[in-house]
Amino acid sequence: MLARPGLMVRLRRLAGPLLSVAMLCLALWALHRLASEVSYREVARYVHGLENYRVALAVLLTAGSYGVMILYDWFGLKYIGKRLPGAQVSLISFISYAFSNALGMALLISGSIRYRFYIQAGLSTAEVAKVVVYCTLSFWLGLCALTGVTLLLVPVPPSLPLASWRLPVAAVLTLISLLWMVGSRLLGRPLRLWRWRVSLPGTLVATRQVLVGAVDWGLAAYVLYLLMPNQVDTGFGHFLAIFVLAQIAGLISHVPGGLGVFEAVMLAGFGAEGNQGLEAPILGALAAYRLIYYFLPLFAATVVVLWREARGLRQKTLLAPWFTGLLPPFFAGLTLVSGAVLLFSGATSALPQRLAILRDVLPLAVLEVSHFLSSVVGMMLLILSRGLQRRLDAAYVLTLILLVLGAVLSLLKGIDYEEATLLSLLALALAPAHRLFYRRASMFSASFSWGWIIAIVAVLGCAGWLVGFSYKHVEYSNNLWWEFSFYHGGAPRALRALVGATAAGLLFALANLIRPARPHLQLPSEDDLQRALPLIKNYSSAQAHLALMGDKTLLFDADNRAFIMYDVEGRSWVAMGDPVGEDEQARRELVWTFRDQCERAGGWPLFYQVRQDDLDLYLEVGMNFLKIGEEARVELAGFNLDGKSKKVLRNTINKLTRDGMRMEIVPADAVPALMPQLRKISDAWMRDKGVREKGFSLGTFDPAYLERTPMALVWQGEELVAFANLFLTDNKEEASLDLMRHLPDSTAGIMDFLFVNLMQWSRQEGYRWFNLGMAPFSGLQNRRSAPLWSRVGAMLFGRGERFYNFRGLHKYKDKFDPVWEPRYLAVPNGIALPLVFANLASLISGGLSGMVRR
Repeated sequence: MLARPGLMVRLRRLAGPLLSVAMLCLALWALHRLASEVSYREVARYVHGLENYRVALAVLLTAGSYGVMILYDWFGLKYIGKRLPGAQVSLISFISYAFSNALGMALLISGSIRYRFYIQAGLSTAEVAKVVVYCTLSFWLGLCALTGVTLLLVPVPPSLPLASWRLPVAAVLTLISLLWMVGSRLLGRPLRLWRWRVSLPGTLVATRQVLVGAVDWGLAAYVLYLLMPNQVDTGFGHFLAIFVLAQIAGLISHVPGGLGVFEAVMLAGFGAEGNQGLEAPILGALAAYRLIYYFLPLFAATVVVLWREARGLRQKTLLAPWFTGLLPPFFAGLTLVSGAVLLFSGATSALPQRLAILRDVLPLAVLEVSHFLSSVVGMMLLILSRGLQRRLDAAYVLTLILLVLGAVLSLLKGIDYEEATLLSLLALALAPAHRLFYRRASMFSASFSWGWIIAIVAVLGCAGWLVGFSYKHVEYSNNLWWEFSFYHGGAPRALRALVGATAAGLLFALANLIRPARPHLQLPSEDDLQRALPLIKNYSSAQAHLALMGDKTLLFDADNRAFIMYDVEGRSWVAMGDPVGEDEQARRELVWTFRDQCERAGGWPLFYQVRQDDLDLYLEVGMNFLKIGEEARVELAGFNLDGKSKKVLRNTINKLTRDGMRMEIVPADAVPALMPQLRKISDAWMRDKGVREKGFSLGTFDPAYLERTPMALVWQGEELVAFANLFLTDNKEEASLDLMRHLPDSTAGIMDFLFVNLMQWSRQEGYRWFNLGMAPFSGLQNRRSAPLWSRVGAMLFGRGERFYNFRGLHKYKDKFDPVWEPRYLAVPNGIALPLVFANLASLISGGLSGMVRR
């Protein structure tokens, strides 16, 4: 019964990718039926026969279309009242659309690229979300307006599914755009949707959104219109009606780039009007459109990013960190494309003129082996692209080797200098980027999500369809597998290459299936704690001493240069704080390792109370951040009790000192002898407060834990009245305390006495900071424009006294004049936040029962 919810979650996660694959298969089947009489050679002949002036005009219009797309971001930033350098905005807009148009998943890809850039530029998460929503709405509003008006004016072929619904659909789409443009004037107030209030933009802003989107789509349509055969030219309006319907079908299918779906609708639209025999030219025009409108911008974006990265590395500009974080997934995407190119090339025959040249200089065996191996290399590049995304050193080296090998094989199998050039350029760009791929983990340690697996299978499926399409005129027989010829061996070579690529993929999948099972969680042994102790003592944050509690699993890197302490509750794998250690590379590697380990176990990796200086560790692995409060740190060099604001505190300390109260610091080896007295105080304190021991981020009264740290003791004459165990770093960067207990009937102000004396003692010992710990939900904004989580946290901070004294805790710590530093929860995308917070609360409270009682 317990496994059932997990199964349902997995099924929901699989539903989207499986639907996309189903739509792709349906589109490929439709293409096969519509182009049953078309041969690959006819399509290639049309592409090669396109006039130069038409290709040049298509390229210019493509540049214009991508130039219009830049206006989405410009106007989006203007709408939220932010100004950024125009060159930076243009750059990121072009890169995001070049990738999202070519690879599909526009909201995910372009949104993630914008997020990385705009966060680096100083925008908040909410502001980035507003820009992304503005751009997405402009994109769809323009398409709705253009589609609605076109369908109102121009009829569509009756064989298309929407032909009978043309006028109602056109009216609805046009009405949506019109209502958006005049909605603010008609309503006069924000629109209420359930519990949400949506403020519609002014007429000028809304009209600008619709017009920019419509112009963008119109230019994209005219690019394809220029490339279409003259025989199907019945006017741009008629063409536009079919084009927009095909684009909508491709977009709602969620197939990357609408591949197959867009082509099937276009072919059905034009082939249904007596244009039989023109299927090959139409498919040729669509293939040329893919190359010009999708591939050329992708190639240009690649060059631009690499140039900016090289410039950033030389000049140490502010953009370099963002590009450094972008490049690994960028290279991964290009490697995926390169692998697909090799697979698709292996599924088609080489040009006869080039084969004639090879026949005079190469043995047939070299051609056959090269064709087979190029497809195997293509499949391996698909697999290695995941390793590049995960920044694996082994994936980097293997990819570099295979790119060069693939370029050589492309020349040997058919003088395919176009794809050889692509592979060589990618290898040249990848070669100097070795420092970005710093992880020493094995390729078999990389986890493959269902979406990634389905993408690889989809590419392989398209290659299989292309084999069938290219050689449909060849009757299948078992003898095909053993035929070898320069001019008549295309089909056998394609079949063998497809089987070789499939075998390579299956072997890798089998190796992943038989890899060692994930280790069971184990609490640290004494040896583990001793191994962690030097790292704890030399770390910049004293909170690393929480590892000594022994209640959290410790994950070390291979060389024991850093570790992560974590615990598991439900599906949430919660790491306490940042990775502990001074070696930056080891800390980065641990974040990746922890995430991979969680994904293999089907869990959610979380990092609790991470510092602002370390956010880039989690940005690299694609995590987001929720501010959960602020930590109070007192700079000891300037700490004193002078001034009017410290009068009450100063009087309290002076009074208790006159009453004979004093503080003593004892080393860890003297703590065991004091344990009976300490337990007496702790038990009395807990009975008086009516609380229970917590855990995870707070210490508990455990003798094994307390005996590992020095202790601060407060004496009233000869009686021990209070104690606190200390976190002290050897580098003198920070001092702190964890477990604080005192006798219930002790003198008022005893905690103030303890804190002040500890700070004065720490300053005398040379420590730089004193950490007072975190104030939950402190510093969160309750403005209307703030994210929902921030508003909920701010409400709890201000009105949640019945649950916890959030405001009182902040006020108490604030009287020591600390520096308040934000602390975050790093979370992955696609998680159930309410369940995550419940799991986190259960860990901190010491179990489910601790969540409902003190």
